[in-house]
Order: sequence, then structure tokens, then C-alpha cells
Amino acid sequence: MLRLNTREAGFEKAFRRLVRDRRESESDVARDVELILADVRNRGDAAVAELTAKFDRYTLASDDDWRISAEACEAAYHALDADLRAALDLAAERIRAYHAAQKPEDRDYVDATGVRLGAVWRAVDAAGLYVPGGRASYPSSLLMNALPAKVAGVERLVVVTPTPGGEANPLVLAAAHIAGVDEVWRIGGAQAVGALAYGTERIRPVDVITGPGNAWVAEAKRQLYGVVGIDMVAGPSEILVIADAKNKPEWIAADLLSQAEHDPAAQAILITDDPVFADMVADQVGVTLAQLRTGKTARESWNTHGVIIEVASLDEAPALANALAAEHVEIATDDPEALFRQIRHAGSIFLGRHTPEAIGDYLAGPNHVLPTGRRARFASGLSVLDFMKRTSFIAMSEAAMTAIGPAAVALAEAEGLPAHARSVAVRLGQ
Repeated sequence: MLRLNTREAGFEKAFRRLVRDRRESESDVARDVELILADVRNRGDAAVAELTAKFDRYTLASDDDWRISAEACEAAYHALDADLRAALDLAAERIRAYHAAQKPEDRDYVDATGVRLGAVWRAVDAAGLYVPGGRASYPSSLLMNALPAKVAGVERLVVVTPTPGGEANPLVLAAAHIAGVDEVWRIGGAQAVGALAYGTERIRPVDVITGPGNAWVAEAKRQLYGVVGIDMVAGPSEILVIADAKNKPEWIAADLLSQAEHDPAAQAILITDDPVFADMVADQVGVTLAQLRTGKTARESWNTHGVIIEVASLDEAPALANALAAEHVEIATDDPEALFRQIRHAGSIFLGRHTPEAIGDYLAGPNHVLPTGRRARFASGLSVLDFMKRTSFIAMSEAAMTAIGPAAVALAEAEGLPAHARSVAVRLGQ
């Protein structure tokens, strides 16, 4: 774990190194993914089946091997413990309601020159949703990806999820039932992303692919952008906690480890203005690690990528947060709003001592698919807009053409495009 102090010599250099740190795919991952995608494109189902047998130890033979039925998803939902079923239902209700408010409105108006202008929003025809099934299975991710697509009006929702050894996670199937998913396929990895993008004999292609995955999944999405739309290229999870000494150290330690347990490459950072509190949190991290079932993963993440930054005043925190542009930012202070107003770059921000990031992972409402790797400088979390596209329209009357057409002719001629100019000029009687 790295310990930095803004008052010490060398801080700026060390902090710049931290900001530049890239916990992303290595070049060999990119090469492997390129070969996998080419194989899927050329051989379709045969390539997907071979790769699934190799990586997931599962044989895809009959249609039942490939696909999980809607009836199986419904049965998984009804088989859940009542409290767990109610929790999934509550999460779905809150996620759906939050995203419903994001749906954009069409525009249609006539400007002062008489030109009718506007734009209409339409959902994509089909969306592919990747749901991890390896290190952990996340029904919450399925809800976070599927429900915005449903709100957008996507007609065909396709889930791909690996089932190592043939074992499907019943919570994922239950979530698919709640969200109204149309197809669930037992495939994962880069080969599943390739199948969604290119299509195979069994799987029709989609228009957009969203959802988190490992380095191979993220790289496959990156390479396929342009063939399909994607939500983002997501890297390992991140959390930045800004906390004063009035917090309980065990709470802050738990918050830091909530992201560290995702992946050995995940990163947890604490900014505090109290060195004693920093020591207490560090000690509590050690205590908590010994109690976690995910302790091995979380310990590797904390030891390799964990950071504690001591500042003279928490007034310094927003500038550091903006430079880090973290996926998740918690502000655990008496007046979180004061710092919140100064933070411009973050995937999602959690305000106050009683708002842990983990609540956002499940059922607060906003999406938990968020930009990582400092991409919050220019990107946003998954939303309804990721499943929609905007088409503009123009309608010109003769009077409107007379009003603005001559300027178009002048611009076209200046650009050396006489056919453009003529297209307008002939309507002006020129």
C-alpha cells in the first residue's frame, strides 16, 4: 500500500505517477482477443463451441446446451428465498424508475426563417448484455444493463453469460426474468462478444453491447467498436474515499475493500487530513481482510494498488479527485456538498457518512456501470441514451429556401463543391 503526503517533498512526482498508472490489458491480451474474434467471425458456432469447451469446461451440443429458456429463468425467480426475491424486485423497481426519467424528448419546431427543424429519438433494435460468470456472478449487473435498455424501448435483449462446468447462477437467471430478457446464451469471454457483434448460425447479431467483464471481454468490446456500439471500455474497479477523522475507521476500511475484493487489479484510495485516522483505517483494513471470504483478492489489490493520501486540509481533496477522475468517489464529511460542488470528474459520487458506494452497486437507482481508468474526464455511466440514437430532420418551404439558400450556395462554391451549390441554386431559380 502506497502512503503519500501532500506536505512532503516528492509528492507531486509520486502523485503524477499514480494518476498515470494504467491497470489495463497487456498487449498479449489484445493479440489473443484479435485471434479469437477472427475465429468467431470465420467459423461461427464451431469456434464459440470450441472456446467454451476450452475455457468453461462446458460442451455446447444441442440447442438446450446453448440456451437457457425463459421458463428456466422464471423457475429460478420463483425458487428464490422470499426475502432475496423481494430484494431483487426492489432493486429493479428503483433502477427502472431512475432510468425512466432519463428518456429524452423529441424536438420539432419552426425557426424564425420558417425552417422546420427537430430530432427524433429511437431505440436500437437489439442489445447484447454481457453478464460475468467467472470470478463472481452479478444479478445486479444484469438489472443495471437490461432495465435501461427496456426503458429505451429495445425490442430484443440478448444476455450472454458463461456457465463454467454447466452451472448457471440462479440469481442471474432470476434477474433475467425480472428484466424481461429475450434470450440467454451459455457463453462468455471474448468469443461471446464476437458472437453478439458478428452473429453466428444460432445467434443473430445485435447493435449495441454493454456490460462488464474481464480484460478479454473489455478488449473485445474495444476492438469491435464500430461494428457495434458499446457502453465503454471498462477497466478494473476504483474507489476514492474522502474522509475526515469523525468517521468510524471500520466503516471506511469496509468501503475501501468493497472495491478491492472485485479484482487484484482494483484500486482503493483514501484521502484524509488526519494521520492518526489514516493509521487507524490502515490497521482496520488488515483486520477486515482477515475476515473476508474474498480476502485473498482484496489483499492483493490493497497491497499492490491501495493508496492513502494525507492532506493538510480537505480543501485540497477536490483537485486531487479531479486529477484521479475515479469511478466511485465517497465524500464522508460533515459538509459533503462543499466538496461535491468542486468535483468535476467522477463516475458517481456518494454523499455523506451513511452513503457507502456499495448501496449504489445494488439498488439506489443510478447505474453502476461507470467509467474507469480516468475516463470519467470525458465519459459517463451507462444510461438509457446508450441504447438510443438521435435522428435529426429538416423541412424547407420555398420561402425558407429563399431566406437561407443563397448563403448555402456561397459556402458550397467556396468549398469547391459545385454540385452542392447547384443542388440549392436550382431551387432558387439561379
